[in-house]
Amino acid sequence: MDVDRILSDYADYLRIDLRLSINTVDAYRRGCADFLSFLDGKCDSLSSITASDITSYITERQTADPDDVLSSRTVSRILSSLRSFFNYLVIEKVREDNPAKAVDMPKLDKKLPSVLSIEDVDKFLALIDIERPAGLRDRALFELIYSCGLRVSEAVGLSFGSIFLEEGLIRVRGKGEKDRFVPLGGEVTYWLERYIEDGRPAMVKKADTKGMLFLNYRGQPLTRKGMWKRFRQIAERAGVDAKIHTLRHSFATHLLQGGADLRSVQELLGHTDISTTQIYTHLSRDDLKNSHSRYHPRG
Repeated sequence: MDVDRILSDYADYLRIDLRLSINTVDAYRRGCADFLSFLDGKCDSLSSITASDITSYITERQTADPDDVLSSRTVSRILSSLRSFFNYLVIEKVREDNPAKAVDMPKLDKKLPSVLSIEDVDKFLALIDIERPAGLRDRALFELIYSCGLRVSEAVGLSFGSIFLEEGLIRVRGKGEKDRFVPLGGEVTYWLERYIEDGRPAMVKKADTKGMLFLNYRGQPLTRKGMWKRFRQIAERAGVDAKIHTLRHSFATHLLQGGADLRSVQELLGHTDISTTQIYTHLSRDDLKNSHSRYHPRG
């Protein structure tokens, strides 16, 4: 089997035909590459792979390191990538069936996302040192993620052409290369203007900025890794136990707690399926209980 060619063609299919994000394409390709590496020497061709081979691979992964047992969510991701891969092989008439569909997906417990209180968000943002250009960048960046509910990849991918300060909007490219417009509030607009006027010019050097909005200290586009590093440093100073994505979760939860309807939050987050957005309603149960207890005659 010419594994490299097959995986390259599969990645093109995911990126061009299904329009999946670069991160998703990379994750699916790595998952399939690991599986095919496991089968090296055990199968003659792609058409001879069976559901038992997939089960054996997962079992091998689960027992390889007793201290690092695969979670149900990880197993689910592995199976999702393999189902997609074999579906591609069926489309290409390499084989007639999808053996991954014969392997049951593990049941996933609904994990409620962690959320920061409004006070903790304010504390986190207030501890950013805005005396330096990089500090103005961080303040604008994390204010933007919280105020607009952006994913990390969406924030990193913002260009100058995506920002419309006068109109109070940003154009965000989300999963599946789908664009959506998200309104900018007064607070985030202020910090974006500060960064664009006073912070970014000091960071621009001879490096090619590629028109990207957020830059690192070398004047190059800021990376996800660089963003995570800055977030951890600020969070530790603020005594906040959170990840960058927690700001997006907090954005959605605070909107719902403030009275926003679920459909509006779905649009702002860029969720294709409203069931994905509904998980945030579970976080407001205490508020519902308090309201029921306070306002209902039998509460």
